[in-house]
Order: sequence, then C-alpha cells, then structure tokens
Amino acid sequence: MANLKYSRQRAAIKEYLSDTLEHPTADTVYLHIREAFPNISLGTVYRNLNLLADMGEALKISTPEGGDRFDGRIDPHYHVVCRNCGKIYDLELDEQHMQSVNELANQHFEGTITSHTALFYGTCRECEDTKITQNND
Repeated sequence: MANLKYSRQRAAIKEYLSDTLEHPTADTVYLHIREAFPNISLGTVYRNLNLLADMGEALKISTPEGGDRFDGRIDPHYHVVCRNCGKIYDLELDEQHMQSVNELANQHFEGTITSHTALFYGTCRECEDTKITQNND
C-alpha cells in the first residue's frame, strides 16, 4: 500500500479507538470525532475506520447481528458479544491457549492453518446481575 498523506482526522479516529475499552460502531466514533471536527462527514469516518483496519492499525469486528465494531487494540485477542445488551468485551486468553486452537484445527484440516479469529457469545456480568436483581423484586 502506498504511503498515505497524514490526516488529522484519521489520527483523531485512531487515538479515540486506542483510548476506549468500548468497541464502538462507526456512528459512535462519528459522534465523538465530530466534537473536534464539526464538519467531518459520516462517510469520512467510515472510510478512515476501514482504512485503519486495512492497514492493521485497528480491528474491524463484523458481527452477524450487523453493524461492524472497531477496536484500537490490535494484538491477538478474542471478543465476547453479550446476547442481551450487545456490548463487546475483550476475552483475555494467553498466547499458548490461542495457539492451541490453531494446533487443534490443523489436526482436522488438510493444509496449514496459521491464524484464526473467534467471536464468542454469552451474557455479560452486568446483564446477569440485572437479571438476578429483577428476579428478586
């Protein structure tokens, strides 16, 4: 990929992603970036998010429910989607456990697997606690 001209808007989007533990949609990023760049368009935010993902400077998390999410944390890690509230959380597994998934998959594949992605589904602690509280009322 050719060297890209520096963009203050792209740098602000990357910084926002790096500073949040959330996994925001493009719309959420747009709302935050618009505070610093009032004239920025939603299309510009989408283009820059996808460019950052293509360059390996952000992760694009596609969910079956729609609405891509973005993550500024680019080291190998998994994600969990709460089926109740829709939030996405980082799942902390050490590299050894992640590599064991590749090894297991290689045992069942005629070829060579070198990497993988995984998206887990469940219920987050906050939703579980809310459900318990509602049941006790």
